[in-house]
Amino acid sequence: MTRNLDLPDAPTPGPDARMSAPSALRNRDHILAVLQSVAPERGRALEIASGTGEHVIAFAAATPGLDWQPTDMDIERLASVAAWSARAGLANLRPPLRLDASLPGWAQDHGPRDLIVLVNLLHLIPDNAAGTVLDGIAAALAPGGIALIYGPFLRDGRATSDGDARFDASLRAQDPAIGYKDAAWVADRLTRAGLAVEIREMPANNLIILARRPAV
Repeated sequence: MTRNLDLPDAPTPGPDARMSAPSALRNRDHILAVLQSVAPERGRALEIASGTGEHVIAFAAATPGLDWQPTDMDIERLASVAAWSARAGLANLRPPLRLDASLPGWAQDHGPRDLIVLVNLLHLIPDNAAGTVLDGIAAALAPGGIALIYGPFLRDGRATSDGDARFDASLRAQDPAIGYKDAAWVADRLTRAGLAVEIREMPANNLIILARRPAV
């Protein structure tokens, strides 16, 4: 998964291994509100591409009945997650693991999960990698499990704000293989994997795509 990109809200280092991302702090409470409305009371939760760790510490604190496993593929971000986790001191937050969810087969080692969270990744990776991430999410969900996927998306092939159009163009200028994914494409991929999909509008023109595996 790509990390060497010039992004407007790139994480900044703190006085220790902890990093902070302005976008994570802006969207965290909005995502958390939706997560609390759909998350199971108990079970195993996985966050893919945990980034700085500022999301997962809030998620874990708000859902004490869930056992949270943060992951990332970047060593510096894993160190940041570990540092934020140590500071939070939450009993339901496990040490971060290295995971590249764009590689096939990852779900075999990381499922079954009752909740999977993915924030702001799909637009930063190529279509084929995004498809592998989505297929893995579907495979890793337990019966009755739900996935929450947050980020910016195209609607019917188009960016729906000037800011989104500029950001998508800047990503594609850096790497023509990446850029915004269409919400309908994501929903169709998850639906074909046997999941029930719901799309919710979020602030700043973002979306949350919820995908639930039917209970047996």
